Amino acid sequence: MKIFPGKQVFLLFLLLLLAFCLPAQEDPLSLKVALIGPGDELYFWWGHIGLVVENNVTGEERFYDWGIFDFNQENFFVNFAMGRLFYYCGVSPAWMNYNHLSANNRDITLYTLNLSMQKKLELIQFAENNVRPENRTYNYHHFDDNCATRIRDIIDMAVDGQFKAAFGEADGRFTLRGHVSRHTWHNPFIDWILNFWMGQGIDRPIKVWDEMFLPSEIILVIKDFQYVNREGNLVPLVTGIENKNLSLNRPRVLDTPKPLLPAMLVFSLVFSSLLFLLYVFLSKHKRHTVYFGLLNSSLGLFFGIIGLMLFFLSFITDHDYTYHNSNILFVNPLFLAALPLGIILAFTKNPVKKLLAARLLGILWAITLLGCLASMFIKFFPYFYQQNQVSHALLIPISLAMLLCTLLFFRETSCKD
Repeated sequence: MKIFPGKQVFLLFLLLLLAFCLPAQEDPLSLKVALIGPGDELYFWWGHIGLVVENNVTGEERFYDWGIFDFNQENFFVNFAMGRLFYYCGVSPAWMNYNHLSANNRDITLYTLNLSMQKKLELIQFAENNVRPENRTYNYHHFDDNCATRIRDIIDMAVDGQFKAAFGEADGRFTLRGHVSRHTWHNPFIDWILNFWMGQGIDRPIKVWDEMFLPSEIILVIKDFQYVNREGNLVPLVTGIENKNLSLNRPRVLDTPKPLLPAMLVFSLVFSSLLFLLYVFLSKHKRHTVYFGLLNSSLGLFFGIIGLMLFFLSFITDHDYTYHNSNILFVNPLFLAALPLGIILAFTKNPVKKLLAARLLGILWAITLLGCLASMFIKFFPYFYQQNQVSHALLIPISLAMLLCTLLFFRETSCKD
């Protein structure tokens, strides 16, 4: 449509009028880091993080998320078991995420980034390029490459490398194991089993940069971080904090790791003492071997399964943080042998087979005890150091109690003979 000179003058006048009469929009674009608190499912216990782009002119808000996975993905569970975690980056309306997360009782806090318009446009272009089908999928790693480390790297990009320069060599507060435990303490079994399956690689000293595999650690750092902008001024990175939702009655994330050793040692000593005292009490009963055999089978099944899983994680999968785990010295698939041996001990009528089964079970518990002692001894060599004292605290009293029960069994058997 042709616009006549008179209309051009009118449009120019209208634009000038709007410019003077309407309040000026200081910042048409806002970039915010969205910190999401822990959720119900285990994979949400460590929280989440994303990047929010707000168009203050149109009101549109977009949520860029680098932590998306799909259970319906082809071979998802096989890939997950093998350590091949294919996550991807996606974008969606922010309000949809806020509503979903609020309905699931999760904290939502937004942190406004203080960046130039040029930097904002660069980051938006980077994010848009990431969500393209050919670029969006990546091989997720729990500590080295996840939703949080992607945001960490974007922040570093936004301040031209000053973020990593400040924290890349700064000593961290805890080890990776310590940070994991801060989020799992409220479920003792999950806390113990994750500690048991993870190897010595997560016990090395780390930097603040490495700690930012956790969303909350990024926020802890950026709240007070200042950088030099392109005008040469020292400015704060975060200029505003907005709470979108506050969760109710969730277990809090600990500021420091909770020491697990005392509670585990008390539990194991009490449990082992009860096992031993119960055996002594039942030893006068003619069917006490049934109790003893079934007890061996039960313990063998439990420790055999977690030992089999440990062997799988240590030597077969790509979960590299489970490698070099000295727990394999005392809990391994060999424990599964206690299942049939215990059944033989409990139900066979053949005294020779019964004694053979008891002897093999005694050897198994002796190997377990020696394995615990060996894994404690090699801690004196820095290369083999692992924070697995909690595993020792559980297994040493149990293996000692079962070994004593076996010795009593042979003593009673020899007396009868």
